[in-house]
Amino acid sequence: MNIKTIFITAAIIILFSGCKPKHDLALFTDLDQKTQGTLATLPYTNTIEPESELVILVKSEVPAAAAQFNLPYTNIAPDGSTDTQTAPKIQTYMVDDKGNIDFPVLGQLHVAGMTIYQLKDYLTERLKQYLKDPVVTVSLQGYQVSVIGEVGSPRAIYTRADRFSILDALAQCGDLTEYARRDNILVMRRTADNQIEYGRLNLSSSNITTSPYFWLKNNDIVVVEPNSIKQDNSKVNQNNTYRLSVLSSILGICSVIASVLIATLK
Repeated sequence: MNIKTIFITAAIIILFSGCKPKHDLALFTDLDQKTQGTLATLPYTNTIEPESELVILVKSEVPAAAAQFNLPYTNIAPDGSTDTQTAPKIQTYMVDDKGNIDFPVLGQLHVAGMTIYQLKDYLTERLKQYLKDPVVTVSLQGYQVSVIGEVGSPRAIYTRADRFSILDALAQCGDLTEYARRDNILVMRRTADNQIEYGRLNLSSSNITTSPYFWLKNNDIVVVEPNSIKQDNSKVNQNNTYRLSVLSSILGICSVIASVLIATLK
């Protein structure tokens, strides 16, 4: 092998060892050539789910009669504090894993799958046999989604928004990192029969707005996978180590040959 061949081989090894695939960091790339338009969406209703937290208030013309249908207020002192003079807070209803709540007088009610407006109408109708012109208000205390993986700040998010999308969740977590895989976002969701279903979203495509996983639900888990660059950098690649070893040997040989040629030509 002559010195020219050695140097060419070394250059090729250096060139290919330094090459990395390019990753597009842009979102909705299918809209690049459009300046205006409309995106399709699926019908969405924020329903009550297991582990939802509800505030339910009942009023009527006779406050004393309605009182039995309301949970009592409670004073909860902060951890480590003995102060009982904090402002009283109304207790909430926690929906159990079967989708039920225990409501005063009426007993156990299955509320999972209802909207807050449907539950309001249902309770109003049921309470008419006990109260004159009952007025019921129902509100969700909020829900939680968790975002993990390649985002700026992985964490659990608590929101009271009526609608909360995958984009909202990513924004609250500091956006995707440059190492995030944008075409394969995983959303995991618990079903009514206590199974875990999942779907994947491609943030490079505007079609995600038609996915049932675009709008997040209570206790959804969003997993942002690393791209190939991050995965390659996070582990010891034996092939790369071997190539570097070969390259070092070749460069060593080149150095020796060059030294010999210089000494010979003197």
